[in-house]
Amino acid sequence: MKIIDCDVHNALKSHLDLLPYLPEHWKKRVIDEGLGLMYSGYYSPVGVGRADAVPANGGPVGSDPDFIISQLIEPYHVEYAILTGNLFSVSVGHDPDYAAALSSAYNDFMIDHWLSKDPRFKGSLLVSFLDPQLAASEIDRLGSHPGIVQVVLSSATRMPLGQRFYHPIYEAAERNGLPIAIHPGAEGAGQSNPPTAAGYPSWYIEWHTNLSQNFMAQLTSIVCEGVFEKFPKLKFVFIEGGIAWLPHLMWRLDKNFTALRSQVPWLKKLPSTYIREHCLFTTQPIEEPKKHSHLKQIFDMIDAEHVLMYSSDYPHWDFDAPDQILRWLTPEARERIFYSNAKQLYGL
Repeated sequence: MKIIDCDVHNALKSHLDLLPYLPEHWKKRVIDEGLGLMYSGYYSPVGVGRADAVPANGGPVGSDPDFIISQLIEPYHVEYAILTGNLFSVSVGHDPDYAAALSSAYNDFMIDHWLSKDPRFKGSLLVSFLDPQLAASEIDRLGSHPGIVQVVLSSATRMPLGQRFYHPIYEAAERNGLPIAIHPGAEGAGQSNPPTAAGYPSWYIEWHTNLSQNFMAQLTSIVCEGVFEKFPKLKFVFIEGGIAWLPHLMWRLDKNFTALRSQVPWLKKLPSTYIREHCLFTTQPIEEPKKHSHLKQIFDMIDAEHVLMYSSDYPHWDFDAPDQILRWLTPEARERIFYSNAKQLYGL
């Protein structure tokens, strides 16, 4: 079975890894205080990484390219692993210049230590949306690198991602022929939105379960603000936000559009049409009910064979092995979801 894994979290061995790539005036800050990134603060009783994913020579999970090759790529015959990193919270801090510097340093580090290591690694270009013009400059700086296949943004924001504030990022991504991926992890941290529509929950299980709420809000904003009319070649990838919520969101948005379209006169199609034409979603964490027929119905509703891509979320605790999930798919559907949809999107 051919596989492209669309969400593999590579990591730094140490914050000091970025020092060679940082301007001099930022180095002291990193030496003294580390990266200073803000996280949600919710305690996971099972940790974040798989216990067996700690590299043999030590270091954080996901920090050793050779170990990822031996534990993920080789055993599962992964043709390409799309690296998404773990520095998404760079966008929820307060200093736009520092966030941009960290993003650029990480991108250069990734190219030198990961993309040059093995051609099966492909990179997601990290940018901070605290200053969209700086983010656009970073996309123009590295967007043509042959190992870069997308731009990645945090799904934790202060205002929804469809708003015009972010459009310079989308313009640069379209100009460079790159899709935009959004990824959770910093919801509730720093200056971002609360992690749920009701506010701040008490436990990690609530935080983790409700991440899909944020994805629904972001997707609705992106569609209604006319992002796909303004940038008709742009694609979005929604990583690690689930998919079972997608049918009812499209139904509800289409229903409201029929009566409220005067508020969004720039939309020339049903909202669900924009979603099907411009958005893709990754499998992990796949919602697999006891009756596969229920999930199959959802797959039929969203045309999963054309909008879904496989992701493992390696090396996190809820890793989805490609030989364990969605065994009921037809061979044709499996080939598209596990391989050819990503191959086409990323031009591999």
